[in-house]
Amino acid sequence: MSMLPENVHSELAQLLDALQSSDNSVRSQAEEHLQNNWVSSRPEMLLMGLVEQIQGSNDPMTRSFAAVIFRRMASKNRKLPNGESTETFLSLPQEQGFVIRQKLIEALGTEATNTVRNKIGDAVAEIARQYSDGKEQWPEVLGVLSTLSISPQVGQREIAYRIFSTTPGIIEKQHEDTVLSAFTRGFKDDDVPVRLAAMEAFASFFRSIPKRSQQKYYLLIPDVLNILPPIKESGESEELTRALISLIELAEVAPKMFKPTFRNLVAFSVSVIQDKELGDQARQNALELMATFADYAPAMCKKDSTYTNDMITQCLSLMTDIGVDDDDASEWIANEDLEPDESDLNHVAGEQCMDRLANKLGGQTILAPTFSWLPRMMNSDAWRDRHAALMAISAISEGCRDLMEGELNQVLELVVPALRDPHPRVRWAGCNALGQMSTDFAGTMQTKFHSVVVPAIIPVLDSPEARVQAHAAAALVNFCEEAEKDILEPYLDDLLTHLFQLLQSSHRFVQEQALSTIATIADSAEAAFSKYYDTLMPLLFTVLQTENTKELRLLRAKAMECATLIALAVGKARLGNDAMTLVQLLATIQQSITDADDPQAQYLMHCWGRMCRVLGQDFMPFLPSVMPPLIQLASAKADIQLLDDEDEIDQVQQEEGWELVPLKGKIIGIKTSTLDDKHMAIELLVVYAQVLEGSFAPYVAEVMEKIALPGLAFFFHDPVRVVSAKCVPQLLNSYKKHFGNPSNELQALWNVTIEKLLEVLSAEPAVDTLAEMYQCFYESVEAMGKNCLTAQHMETFIDSAHSALEDYKDRVAARAEERAEANQEEGEEESEDTLFAIEDDQTLLSDMNKAYHCIFKNHGVAFLPAWERLHATYEAFLKSPDPTQRQWGLCIMDDVLEFCGERSWQYQAAIVEPLVAGCRDQAPANRQAAAYGIGVAAHKGGPQWAQFFAPAIELLFQVTQFPNARGDDDVYATENACAAIAKILHFNASAIPNVQQVIVQWVETLPVVNDEEAAPYAYAYLAQLIEQQNPAVLSQAGKIFMLIAQALEAETLQGQMSARIVAAAKMLLASAALDLTQVLQQLPPETQQAVRAYFA
Repeated sequence: MSMLPENVHSELAQLLDALQSSDNSVRSQAEEHLQNNWVSSRPEMLLMGLVEQIQGSNDPMTRSFAAVIFRRMASKNRKLPNGESTETFLSLPQEQGFVIRQKLIEALGTEATNTVRNKIGDAVAEIARQYSDGKEQWPEVLGVLSTLSISPQVGQREIAYRIFSTTPGIIEKQHEDTVLSAFTRGFKDDDVPVRLAAMEAFASFFRSIPKRSQQKYYLLIPDVLNILPPIKESGESEELTRALISLIELAEVAPKMFKPTFRNLVAFSVSVIQDKELGDQARQNALELMATFADYAPAMCKKDSTYTNDMITQCLSLMTDIGVDDDDASEWIANEDLEPDESDLNHVAGEQCMDRLANKLGGQTILAPTFSWLPRMMNSDAWRDRHAALMAISAISEGCRDLMEGELNQVLELVVPALRDPHPRVRWAGCNALGQMSTDFAGTMQTKFHSVVVPAIIPVLDSPEARVQAHAAAALVNFCEEAEKDILEPYLDDLLTHLFQLLQSSHRFVQEQALSTIATIADSAEAAFSKYYDTLMPLLFTVLQTENTKELRLLRAKAMECATLIALAVGKARLGNDAMTLVQLLATIQQSITDADDPQAQYLMHCWGRMCRVLGQDFMPFLPSVMPPLIQLASAKADIQLLDDEDEIDQVQQEEGWELVPLKGKIIGIKTSTLDDKHMAIELLVVYAQVLEGSFAPYVAEVMEKIALPGLAFFFHDPVRVVSAKCVPQLLNSYKKHFGNPSNELQALWNVTIEKLLEVLSAEPAVDTLAEMYQCFYESVEAMGKNCLTAQHMETFIDSAHSALEDYKDRVAARAEERAEANQEEGEEESEDTLFAIEDDQTLLSDMNKAYHCIFKNHGVAFLPAWERLHATYEAFLKSPDPTQRQWGLCIMDDVLEFCGERSWQYQAAIVEPLVAGCRDQAPANRQAAAYGIGVAAHKGGPQWAQFFAPAIELLFQVTQFPNARGDDDVYATENACAAIAKILHFNASAIPNVQQVIVQWVETLPVVNDEEAAPYAYAYLAQLIEQQNPAVLSQAGKIFMLIAQALEAETLQGQMSARIVAAAKMLLASAALDLTQVLQQLPPETQQAVRAYFA
């Protein structure tokens, strides 16, 4: 029975017709009418009318469309009288909601047309989701779905599981036996679509339940897997694709659930990948399933006897599926789209899988089986085999870096001959491999193999095919950006001669790439590039002066980039008058840009930043024209759209620069390209503030108020928040340089800034970005200096720090619980996500420690009352089995000793024991922190600490005698211990019973040649001993001089300290009647030269 009058239904039916009209104006008017006359004023009547249309219309199209509109309108946000927002359906009076949902569920049970039933099912799922999210009940829905799941009609059984899959919350609270039997029944259904819907529902349900509840459902996996073979046998690729997607989702959540059946699953997946009768998507999904196990359960994959060999074989096989019907590559050569979308092609799937296998399983597992194939493939007559082998090397080099680095000679023996291959695609792949290896083995490739790599690539620049020429030039970018200038210098003539020739190419993409490569070479070669300046700069000016036609835009952009990088390389003096010519050209180009999609605009921003670095203060006259477009970009708001239906989602997915985010059953579209531009613009503001310092002050207030401070809370885009955090301290510094500190202007800016900084410390949700916010905070405090924080500021800061520490402890506990639940086996590694999470936490806590350090440094004992609220946490850290936590605890105790003077003694009960334990800690960083702490206690802690130093001296000597005390990991602990002993002997010698004996022993702990903070203390004391004519140094004057020479050569002593130690060394030589020239001859020639300069 209808609840609404006939005239309402008549109006609604007309509206539904108009909303489906092909006439845009009719449709637009209908949408406006829907919003103004129904959604805003009578939503309950609209939803009631729609559900009755679903129930009562004789036209399947109308019923289907009414269901679509119902779902969309029910999920729209609606403001309540109390100001809060909720979804429209939940905002209805309860009785009306009950009637509407009852009619909807009845319509689902009676609908006979499958496509319409599916749309009604989507509407039911939406209402169920709203109840589930709102922690409310819809008791009837489960009963109806259970009845439908055992209906004799296939479509009804299928829709029940489809609804379960979109809203798993409605079943997770049921008795597990009921759930198990419902899924088992679905998996064994006579009809494949029902079995697939049950699989999808199970995957969705399984992902929604807590880990501790998952194990009881492991026993369903054999039934799930039994669904696949019959589908494969029938050759139904689309159905197989769906089934494999569900398995991938399950493997991501609980890969070990498949352990008992893993061998069979590997064999089945390989059989799918091999079956060329199946569609590519199904084959690629089988590959993806196997790669997912490598991602989430690498240990399980390594233990399987055939997994690695099978996977590598299948990847390499897929990688040969390239260039079909284009054996001579004529189509490929003619295609000037260098970045076609090939993500759905088999060879790309194979390459990406090889990359994942290498990164997840490591070289130890995959190198041998891969290289058992590659030499054979490189010697094959089939060009596709040779191409696949080279692309495999590109794919695995990052993941196998450690093992491959020692074998680069042999790898290059395989790759380099490919650059002379008769087939252009093989030469292209050879360049690709060398380029990738230049990045993955950066440093080693450049220093050890430049004489192999560069002469091999240069001739390829002369290839007859433009695409190969461009890729050879691109490979040089990878090589050159990691090369030191002295390595590049011998090749510059040959490289640039060939690249200048490419600038004459008839193919614009070759010219563009040549410019990028020249720019990279200029950036790396620095001043050595000056020789080529007169040849190249006029060419670039000519390009920049040509008419600004659409097809030349990218070429001009690359020419700008190249010219400004050359300017940066050769410097202001070499540029001469060209500097002004260049910036005037840039200004002219800026004025000529009118289209939003002109690539010159983005390049231009970076070019201005470079010219600012080149010209310094001389750049100031150009700021008025540079800043307005930059401010506009940096001020951009987020472009966000709520996407209501699949057509809108498809349309946005086809456009570049959008990210889709699911949120409460809806899809939000965020235009990331706008946000990337915003990020880049703020980055450039940082450059201007850094370089121009006080001269940038006229822009500071606007940038701080409208861009930097709002940017700290720009939650749509993490990089914008991060770069805003980098901007804030630079703006404060700019104001400080211009107005001075203290000044009213700087104080006014700080008053606004500090409030916002403290606010974001408690609001930032992402751990890695929160670390950046703490860095922003301490750099800002450092810029403002002494006593810039009030007591209330410090209390608010500690509120945030306390909250962050509690969250950190929760994450540590959750990881421990997860580890226990996952029942990790011996030797099993943490997942990559877990390792990243641990690293993010360590960065955060480290930056928090730097913030405490900065506050203590600038506020001393005034920070103690607020800091004491964290004391218990850091005391617990000092006793932790985690060495990093112990380090954080030691560092903060060091700050109390260093900046609180005699007040530090009141914490001695919490400090002494950790310093003692720290000196014996197996972690070198903790020995360093403990040694440093003892040193600052001697220097700044006051007389109460004197009783501690006699036993402490022994501990410090033990630090210097650790095994491998001078090794890379341990040397800083050793040198800090040396400096700490020197501080005790200088400031607290009366506390040491046997001073002369200690001095003799201390000399043996020198030199200090790494730690620039420790060296001045150690060598100041050594100079004091020389000035006092102490026998411990006079008796071994030659040796002492060598210890001084080592520190001078290492440059750990600067300014007055180096002058003082040189004077002391001269005194030492005179006292011991030693000749400087003779003593120096004991040193290597380069050391002699460095040291002699100090004594000239």
